[in-house]
This record gives sequence, C-alpha cells and structure tokens, in this order.
Amino acid sequence: MDLLQALLIAIVEGLTEYLPVSSTAHMIFTSAYFGIQNDDFVKLFQVAIQFGAILAVVVLYWRKFFDFKRIGFYLKLAFAVIPALVLGKLFDDKIEAVLGDPIPIAIVLIVGGIVLLFVDTRFQNPTVTSEEEITYKKGFFIGLWQCLAMMPGTSRSAASIIGGMQQGLTRAAAAEFSFFLAVPTMLAVTTYSIFLKTYENTGLKGYELLTQNSEHLKLFLMGNAVAFVVAILAIKFFIGIIKKYGFKPWGYYRIIAGTALLLYFTLVKP
Repeated sequence: MDLLQALLIAIVEGLTEYLPVSSTAHMIFTSAYFGIQNDDFVKLFQVAIQFGAILAVVVLYWRKFFDFKRIGFYLKLAFAVIPALVLGKLFDDKIEAVLGDPIPIAIVLIVGGIVLLFVDTRFQNPTVTSEEEITYKKGFFIGLWQCLAMMPGTSRSAASIIGGMQQGLTRAAAAEFSFFLAVPTMLAVTTYSIFLKTYENTGLKGYELLTQNSEHLKLFLMGNAVAFVVAILAIKFFIGIIKKYGFKPWGYYRIIAGTALLLYFTLVKP
C-alpha cells in the first residue's frame, strides 16, 4: 500500500466511521476497487486508523471526557462497552473470516438500509433527550445493540443509534451517545490489534509491524491525522442531517451503495 492509497482509506474511515453506513464495508470495497493488497499491514491499518477517529470525538466533546467529577458518565460507557468486549473476543476469528467475502457485506448494507428507512416511524415518542438522563441499564442495552455491528456491513453507529432510540432516546441524543460509546469500543479494538493480536503471515504483533518498517509507521501516522480531521467534519455534518431529515437519507444511500457493490462483485469482479 502506497501513501496515496493509505490517505484514500483514511478519508473513507473518517467519513464513514460515525455515519450509519459501515466504515468497515467502505474500506473493504475501497481496497478491492483500487487493487490494494489485503496483507497483514493493510488489515492492521484499517483498524489502527480508528485511533484518529476516536480523537475526533474526544476533541469535539472534550468537556464530557475531561470532566472527572462526573463519574456517572464514565460508568455508563463502561456498562455499555462490556457486551462488545466479551462477544468481540469470543467471535474474533469468525468476524475475520467474513471480512474476506464482500458479497454478504453488500447484502447486509442493503438490509440495514431498509431498516433505516423505518427507524424514524418506529420510535416516535422519545423520553430521553440528553446523556445525563441515560441510566446504566439503558446504556448496557445500547451496548448489546452495538454488538450487531460485529457482522461487517451492519455499522456500529447504526446499531448503537437504533439501540438508543429503542431505549427511548431522541435521534440527536442517540447519535451523541453512539459517538461517546465509540471511544472505549474502538480504543479497545485498536489496542488489541496493535499490542495483542499476532498476524498470520508475519508472526509479528501490530506494533512490530509498525515500528520495524519506517514506511508503515509513516502511513500509520499520516492516516490517523487525515482520519481525525475528516471525522470531525463528518460528525458535525451527520448531526445536522439527522436533526433535519432523520435516517432515511442514509437508508437510501445504503440500499443504492449495497446494490451497486453487489452487482460489481458478482458481475464485474467475481
């Protein structure tokens, strides 16, 4: 993977991580379309640049994350992230296997798009308007919903936002809590990939793949910087869209994108 390809993937990550469209699916399809070799470093890179997206949320909502007097905020995130930590570890190998097949991911994109078309009409009487009103129980159940995103193509953002609305949150409150929940969730995934996971072909852990090759380290740093900037813009854009139009635009986008990708990988590049 060269610098241009790395920056392209970083832009895709920043744009899609917090939108209900599946960043994983978009990075996989981008890599396939531009012929980026899916080696161990590319797999690590696609996960590790989430660190830049994490920083975007922390910077935008720094008052939340650095108000250490509000211990309840951290406890809610802890309760909400537990399901993903447990199930993610149990199903890590199965998730990796699905990542190699774009067909089911395209199908999940389409199905998820259909779901988003009806989300706004299904949850019409929200009672929770801010993070302060979310109970630990509600946070835990939102965390369970987030686990649906373990199927690539589902979208962590979409799953947790729908879970929030099912628990009585407004669209905006559900989206914001999804952003907050992304920080411990993606930080855990990124840390596991860099420091604990051993890659198949090289036998090296993630940090060894990065530090033993100066080019890899450069791509990692630049990719995170780009993902950080783009994610900040995407978050601000997304909040404005859902407040005004709800989730239907994203539902139509997923259906169109999923259909196009399904046709591409079945007819053009089987």
